[in-house]
Amino acid sequence: VQLVESGGGLVQAGGSLKLSCAASGRGFSINVMNWYRRPPGNQRRELIATMTRNGYANYAEAVEGRFTISRDNSKNILYLEMNNLKPEDTAIYYCKGGFRFEDNSYYYGEYDYWGQGTLVTVSS
Repeated sequence: VQLVESGGGLVQAGGSLKLSCAASGRGFSINVMNWYRRPPGNQRRELIATMTRNGYANYAEAVEGRFTISRDNSKNILYLEMNNLKPEDTAIYYCKGGFRFEDNSYYYGEYDYWGQGTLVTVSS
């Protein structure tokens, strides 16, 4: 199982970017998916957006109204559309997914997986 983010880059303040996070592998379904970010010089990751499998979304106050989380369950892809970007949004952005493994006869458990991160830089 693997999560791979893409879509990061350099953008001017006020601009937009759309991040993607694609899950690959077999034998799983994904429950809650999240976007986190880690600003430069900060060792702690900040939870910024969450989406359940049935589409309920929740946002951190710092991004609410500017960022939109969405997902395509048929393709196992998570998105983060970021508008009106600010220099303080500069960070490495990570996705995380809660993976459920089961087959017709056995439940193997649920485990969290992280992507490797994608860098977003917002210039002033």
